[in-house]
Amino acid sequence: MIPISFKNLSKSFTYGFLRCHKVLKSLSLEIREGEVFGFLGPNGAGKSTAINTALGFIKPDEGEVLLNGISSEDPSARKPLGYMPENPHFSEYLTAYELLEFSGLASGMDRGALRKKIDPLLIKMELLPFKHRAVRTFSKGMKQRIGLAMALISNPPILILDEPMSGLDPMGRRLVTDLILELKAEGKTVFFSTHILNDVEILCDRIAVLHKGELLYCGPTHDFISDAGNLEDAFLALIKNNQETSSP
Repeated sequence: MIPISFKNLSKSFTYGFLRCHKVLKSLSLEIREGEVFGFLGPNGAGKSTAINTALGFIKPDEGEVLLNGISSEDPSARKPLGYMPENPHFSEYLTAYELLEFSGLASGMDRGALRKKIDPLLIKMELLPFKHRAVRTFSKGMKQRIGLAMALISNPPILILDEPMSGLDPMGRRLVTDLILELKAEGKTVFFSTHILNDVEILCDRIAVLHKGELLYCGPTHDFISDAGNLEDAFLALIKNNQETSSP
C-alpha cells in the first residue's frame, strides 16, 4: 500500500478580475511506506497547495490524492495522519499540556493512555518545564516544537510536515532532525517540505523538486546531487535551467 499518492493533480486560483493562476500542473508523485521524503521548491512552487489538497483542505480541479488508497476527500483517509502546518496557530491561552490533551482526544485516544504519553513527549521536545505555561508566552521555536508534538501525540504511521524547521535555532533543528531519524527507524512515513537543504541531505531517502507547479525531479537524493557536490548547488542549477528553458 502506498501511504501518499498524488495522481495528475492540478489546481488553479483566481485572483482579481478573472485572473487565473495555475498552481499545480498534473502533479503525480508517490511517497513509499517507511521513507523520509523531502518536498522541495522555491516560494510559490505549489508545495503547500499540494499538501493542503492531501489533507482535504482544498479540492483539486483535476486529479486526486490517495492516502493508503483512499481519496483524501474521505475523512476516514486522514485518520492515520499526523500533520504540522507551516505556521501553527493555537488557542494561545491554553497550556502545552492542554493542547496535547486536546489533540489526543480529538484523535480518539483513550484519556488514560493519553495522560501517560504527554510528559514523555514534552521531554522529547524539551518543553516539560513549560508544561503549564500558556502558549502565548512561547517563542516561535517553542511553538514549532509544540506543533510537532501535537502531530505526534496519537503515534500516527504517516507524518505530513510543512516547513517543520521554520523558526528553529540550530539546537531546535538538531532536535527535529534527530526526531525524524527516530521516526524513520520506527518505520514511519515522513513527508515534509522545507527550504533548509542541508537537513534534506541528512534526512531524505528521496526528494521531489517542484517549480511553478511542475515536477522537475523525483528520485533518490544522492542521484540528484550527482556531480554537483551538494544539494543546494544541484537545486539551484535545476531551477535556473528550468527558468531559462521556459522563458519566452
